[in-house]
Amino acid sequence: MTNPLLARFAGEAALVEPGRRDRFEACLDAVMALDHGPEMLREAAAAEDGFWPEPGSWKAAYRPYVVADGILQVPVKGVLLHDFSFAVSSFVTGYTYIQRAFERGLADPNVKGIALICDSPGGEVAGNFDLVDRLHKARGTKPIWAFAHEGAYSAAYSIASAADRIWVSRTGGVGSIGVVTSHMDASGALERAGLKITFIFAGEHKVDGNSTQPLPDAVKERMQARIDGLYDVFVSTVARNRGMKEKAVRETKALCFSADEAIAAGLADAVGALDDAVAAFAADLSTPPEQDENMITAEAHEAAVAAARADGEKAGREAGRAEGATAERTRTKAILGSEEAKDRGALAEHFAFDTGMSAEDAVAALAKAPKAAAEGQRNDFLAAMRDEKNPDLGTGGAHGEHQGPSLTDRMRARHGVTAA
Repeated sequence: MTNPLLARFAGEAALVEPGRRDRFEACLDAVMALDHGPEMLREAAAAEDGFWPEPGSWKAAYRPYVVADGILQVPVKGVLLHDFSFAVSSFVTGYTYIQRAFERGLADPNVKGIALICDSPGGEVAGNFDLVDRLHKARGTKPIWAFAHEGAYSAAYSIASAADRIWVSRTGGVGSIGVVTSHMDASGALERAGLKITFIFAGEHKVDGNSTQPLPDAVKERMQARIDGLYDVFVSTVARNRGMKEKAVRETKALCFSADEAIAAGLADAVGALDDAVAAFAADLSTPPEQDENMITAEAHEAAVAAARADGEKAGREAGRAEGATAERTRTKAILGSEEAKDRGALAEHFAFDTGMSAEDAVAALAKAPKAAAEGQRNDFLAAMRDEKNPDLGTGGAHGEHQGPSLTDRMRARHGVTAA
């Protein structure tokens, strides 16, 4: 076996759809045939430094970051690989790349939602469930939709299940919720070739499962236990992500489901072409969320009521002041503008500005008062007001002490008359 990517799967548990083995191997061969294929393999472990390259770098083509209409499109295509930091067309996608693109999208204010575009027969167990847990934990931060275009099988379905919603193209499918490994017994071929392998080892189980000998039952049982344990993790992960019972997930029996079958089994939510599904996602992102009254806490409700009450009281006070000022102007105008105020200007002003008399009472009092025909008559009237026999109309205090200017004094001041 000369392909180092394919060698990763030899004798290892895998999350793959066995029926797509030819495509699986072809994808890995295609990557290693690329000019930069071997370099990608060497760079995987050092991907944390300068992960997002400059546009002119060859790496930029294999670490895409595509945002359209506020949606980041993350490819989950081809064979899915642990500790691999590139997305190579439809051939392979690394878990490291998916995680880094997803994290960048969460932090990017221009990204309103994240779309996982899936077309994969599956991939490695290593790294898959850790990645899926991170995606699931981010739910609620930004909407996440997955699109099986065309297939999301095994490791790819594990990733898709972390989304809020899964779409499947009409000719696509999902499923293969299972784990597989293999053992090759080449002992018969070696014997026919006249070859015999002898192991020199220490430790009872050091050479268990080697391909030059038949597989003992006890070793097979331990291998099965390992696969069963990984299957339990896979089942519980899908059940959690999809809100399903584990029993229902196990009842899929690792089958692959068409679009309609996937919806009936609870493994998908909608059927549609990728363009239509992405358009629906964009429309969903632009729709304001409905307000849930149950989400309003009692404290927030009380604070809102108190604020509304304070605003109402303030508005009431301002309205009262405005209404009072308007009424006072109306009263003053009615007194000073009345027919009875003519030739009784000083008394009309007194009623308007120095008393709280209503306009009707003031006008009635003016009608009974003599008109001031000449200046001399007005001064005589004021003189009479100064007579000590007249009552003091000021604000009186105890024992006749004045607490303020009398009406007589205010009249003198208003008309410029000095005391004799």
